[in-house]
Amino acid sequence: QVQVVESGGGLVQAGGSLRLSCAASGNIFRINAMGWYRQAPGKQRELVASIPSAGRISYAETVKGRFTISRDIAENTVYLQMNSLKPEDTAVYYCAADMVDSRTCWGQGTQVTVSS
Repeated sequence: QVQVVESGGGLVQAGGSLRLSCAASGNIFRINAMGWYRQAPGKQRELVASIPSAGRISYAETVKGRFTISRDIAENTVYLQMNSLKPEDTAVYYCAADMVDSRTCWGQGTQVTVSS
């Protein structure tokens, strides 16, 4: 079993920055990839960025050039640096761990609100 806990959300003005953190614990050696998702009110949850244990990082087109996902292996933590934030980035952001057995472990989510 793996647990993931997000932190770092909040309220920021358009054009500002936030950094989200996701700490993983438990059987982390069974994690294939870590990802950040978001869900805005009335919309489906969407993938924002993904960082696999091996392979290429990927981003949603809407955040390319503004968001950066990174990983601190020693701390078992994944970060999402969000720059040039827009009101349309407002959502609950979730961290997810994709496991080798195809399960996904979700965090509780953290609210990001971007004011115009």
